Amino acid sequence: MELQSLAFFVGSTIPFKYTCDDTNISPPLSWDSPPEGTVSFVLLMEDPDAPKQTFTHWVVYDLPANLRHLPEGITQESHLPGGGVQGVNDFGQLGFGGPCPPSGTHRYFFKLYALDQLLGLPPGARKAEVLAAMKGHVLEAVELMGRYARQSSVNVG
Repeated sequence: MELQSLAFFVGSTIPFKYTCDDTNISPPLSWDSPPEGTVSFVLLMEDPDAPKQTFTHWVVYDLPANLRHLPEGITQESHLPGGGVQGVNDFGQLGFGGPCPPSGTHRYFFKLYALDQLLGLPPGARKAEVLAAMKGHVLEAVELMGRYARQSSVNVG
């Protein structure tokens, strides 16, 4: 399985429009070749360089096994049009919260997990709940990392 974005390459800078400094919309993501037996996908976006602990920017689960991409600009609604459910990020909001580091350059990891079951969690689950429900059901995992540094230092994440 491979996870990629048309918006940025692995290790490169995440474009301004996908951050808190601009329109703060989710980037387009696509993946291929899930393992046999995949029933659903989970997508997490995390910043391990946040000051206190890893900061979660996006939690999406129960993405259907036949799905191979998420378009740019996923809304903050609980259910995605093509299937899938959104959780709450560490900003305390449903859906995507873009890169917004308080200082320096941070790394942002988009992690996609292929699972052998649906999680069946209600909308608004937090990362810890999703990880607990995934335990023992991950068939394969891939990640895509991008970087971002703000021009001025404000906010967190």
